[in-house]
Amino acid sequence: MAITDLLRWSGMLGVVAMTATVQPATAQSPRAVVELFTSQGCSSCPPADKILGELARDPSVVALTMPIDYWDYLGWKDTLADSRFSTRQKAYSRMRGDRDVYTPQVIVNGERHLIGSDRTAIDTAMRETKQANDVMSVPVSMSVSGKQLNVTVTAATPGHAARQGEIWICAISRAVPIAIARGENRGREIVYHNVVRNWLKVGDWSGKTASWSVPMENIARDGVDAAAVYVQDGTHDRPGAMLGAAFTPLH
Repeated sequence: MAITDLLRWSGMLGVVAMTATVQPATAQSPRAVVELFTSQGCSSCPPADKILGELARDPSVVALTMPIDYWDYLGWKDTLADSRFSTRQKAYSRMRGDRDVYTPQVIVNGERHLIGSDRTAIDTAMRETKQANDVMSVPVSMSVSGKQLNVTVTAATPGHAARQGEIWICAISRAVPIAIARGENRGREIVYHNVVRNWLKVGDWSGKTASWSVPMENIARDGVDAAAVYVQDGTHDRPGAMLGAAFTPLH
């Protein structure tokens, strides 16, 4: 899907916000959001893509694949890449004050970057970042009701510092097999898991319990069969710690 189409689609979001008085029943809150920045043109990425697939099967992890486009010149244009993911990866780097932008790179809970093929380090980072006072402390839930996807963000539990953040929703394709014809991975078919196919801001969270309804027509498209939502400290250009998240299949 072209970037211009994505931007046009984003403008159709039509989110309705409302104050929530009752929190719906939820499954156990996830312990981590794991973002993988990967590329079909990166020979060292397939092991990380496989690990992301393993994490995607863990209900306590919201695992997201965000394919970048800056390796497209190496002989194979990534068919899933979105320049917005490249920009997001660089925004994390600016916030850390370093120049560590590479593939495969994993960001755990918005707090720590790691080589995406190092499963032991990823597990350690999920455990250690979750111990911070505000990381993944905000209850978030999603439910599908008719033609609406409903998102509820609840006030942080007592003792946690989280008071505000941005809410983003991701349209997800849970498994996308790609046959790569050229470049460093030529001749291989790789399955990419929980691929973000569109990425939309739902609203700003002020620290109070509130709900939003998103028309399903702005989420669903060919190949999209799940959705993830996260609340993140900071802003789109200055991303901080992940405060809470949820994931739901759509079919």
